Amino acid sequence: MPQLRSFTFYICTYVNLVTVPYKLSSEDIQLTLANIGEQHVSSMVNYITSIDSYVYMVRTACSIFSLPFGFDHLQDIGNNFPNIVFSYVTYLLIEDIMPFEHEFFMRIARSFPLLKHLFIRNKASQKLDGLMTFSSDNCQFQSIIEYPHLTILDVRFAHRDYVEQFLIETKTLVPCLTELEVFVNHLKAVTEDFTRKETRRNCAKVTKITSTNPPV
Repeated sequence: MPQLRSFTFYICTYVNLVTVPYKLSSEDIQLTLANIGEQHVSSMVNYITSIDSYVYMVRTACSIFSLPFGFDHLQDIGNNFPNIVFSYVTYLLIEDIMPFEHEFFMRIARSFPLLKHLFIRNKASQKLDGLMTFSSDNCQFQSIIEYPHLTILDVRFAHRDYVEQFLIETKTLVPCLTELEVFVNHLKAVTEDFTRKETRRNCAKVTKITSTNPPV
């Protein structure tokens, strides 16, 4: 295609760790497009879990995309993502084998200003961060994060800490949240059977709750 002057793309592939003898890096991914010329690109490498024959496995999610990012859907990003603004993304799936701390969600809010649908997959507890940062004595020193456009939050495959991260108003503000997908036990624990004062503000506009019980 000799007349092609620009190519807008977003490619995400998955590699099982057992098939790769070394740890992949973003530079490895970008080398696959060494002949792309002067076009600006960025890449990410993230480690996520998957289930194969009822066995949990770790695999690598490799993403590469043109800049500026021109799509409204982005998935399988983790703690290490480039410091750029994804101006068009409204749906985001985040996943990692390492915990997501408060600072990570601050970066997400800055990098995804139009985010409407957030899907969190992370079974790692942020309890240590929570105990050290969000005690009654220290809570006022932590910046409150705001997601002004977030309407759907899916935390069915996330540790209970992330339910608290988004429903407690001293941590996060989600003024437009209308749909919540969550394990019923997590929701009841975080909201103290829907009586906890700190959760009322973020739940005030919720009209749809998809509650399921965790798998045995």
